[in-house]
Amino acid sequence: MTGVEGPSYTVDDALLALGFGNFQILVLGYAGIGWISEAMEMMMLSFVGPAVQTAWGLSSHEESFITSVVFGGMLIGAYSWGIVSDKHGRRKGFLITATVTAIAGFLSAFAPNYILLIVLRSVVGIGLGGGPVLSSWFLEFVPAPNRGTWMVVFSGFWTVGTIFEASLAWIVMPRLGWRWLLALSSLPTSFLLLFYKMTPESPRYLCLKGRTADAINILEKIARVNGRKLPSGTLVSDHQIELHEIDSSSEDIGLLSPRKSEAESPKGIVSNLGGISSLKMLLSPNLARSTLLLWAVFFGNAFSYYGLVLLTSELNGHSKCVPHELQTESSQDIRYKDVFIASFAEVPGLLLSAAAVDKLGRKLSMSSMFFMCCIFLLPLVFYLPEGLTTGLLFGARICITATFTIVYIYAPEMYPTSVRTTGVGIASSVGRIGGMLCPLVAVGLVHSCHQTAAVLLFEFVALVSGICVMLFPVETMGQELRDSVSS
Repeated sequence: MTGVEGPSYTVDDALLALGFGNFQILVLGYAGIGWISEAMEMMMLSFVGPAVQTAWGLSSHEESFITSVVFGGMLIGAYSWGIVSDKHGRRKGFLITATVTAIAGFLSAFAPNYILLIVLRSVVGIGLGGGPVLSSWFLEFVPAPNRGTWMVVFSGFWTVGTIFEASLAWIVMPRLGWRWLLALSSLPTSFLLLFYKMTPESPRYLCLKGRTADAINILEKIARVNGRKLPSGTLVSDHQIELHEIDSSSEDIGLLSPRKSEAESPKGIVSNLGGISSLKMLLSPNLARSTLLLWAVFFGNAFSYYGLVLLTSELNGHSKCVPHELQTESSQDIRYKDVFIASFAEVPGLLLSAAAVDKLGRKLSMSSMFFMCCIFLLPLVFYLPEGLTTGLLFGARICITATFTIVYIYAPEMYPTSVRTTGVGIASSVGRIGGMLCPLVAVGLVHSCHQTAAVLLFEFVALVSGICVMLFPVETMGQELRDSVSS
């Protein structure tokens, strides 16, 4: 590639030349620990709510609220930390989120009453909202050709977290109780703080901010660790290439005014990034359709995924509905086994994602999995034998895990670097609304013996989500990441 003065290369060119090596493995390990800790905090909701309800004599609405406030916090956090990391760096974004999550998560184990527990769990949710920052950070170190496969591997850490949390709950809850589970589940987040000083800033972010020397230092470190060489020439961003093209065309044609050139400069774009201006950019003509469809898919995905997690022990295959208040302690014991078994459905879901995402593409993979989920859920409108119910839920969980994995690959690929974590963060926030409504609506329907209505609701949400995926305007498989909206 040739730029303004002699040969030049972009961050994508550099990453392609450096390959996926030991440096990226270290970045993957760090981001993966964050993903494990978030999965553990989310899976824990399946166990803590019922335990606290029994211990403190809460109503079913108060029990559901323990889950909903976490999603409410995540809604705020995902939006806030996305803006912070787009303005001040990916590293600062996940440092703050890890600190908030670790401290509030540990303190919630000592909550003396319901009100304080609710407050602390909502703060945990605010911290957990930083999950998209870690995924975007890791994505920006991965070469384009194998980005899909490695993002699926990254998503595998979520599955490790869910299985580990289900195992931990099975061991800890009957013997030590819910407070110990809360305390132990907060520990993985502290590892992010221990190794924080070793983490590099995203070279793509640094390049966008005009800190080219810092970006080159990171790329040189990647080259040393991976045993490769950087391309020859000068490092440039998409913005600089774009401006060079604008300057060339304006010299020849003279159609662009100085004011317009200035508005499209990196400095102008970056300096205007904030809460409102970032949202305006996401809803600009170039991105509006993608953004709105992505919000719908994130909502449907979160509603379906967390619904299946929370309902695994509720759709228990009884021939006759048993009101939630009348369930015995023995039926609560089965909860651990059911959730533990269902957690393993995420393993084939990940394998399916890995096989499809770089062959069929993001859109076809996601839409087909949503429709398959509908097929698995449909028979559950009837009361079925327990084994068949578990099998159908297992299949639905495979499909929804695959869609969840792929949408977290597609979303950051779809947005330019200037608004990447803000865009994914806001989409994730909309998803949290789905997660927040799920226990209040779907679980409430099952508790009230309206299983058919609950299942039909999941059917509708999954079907609409699949249709929205088909309407996405862009297929990002194999494409380089963009730095600006117009590039």
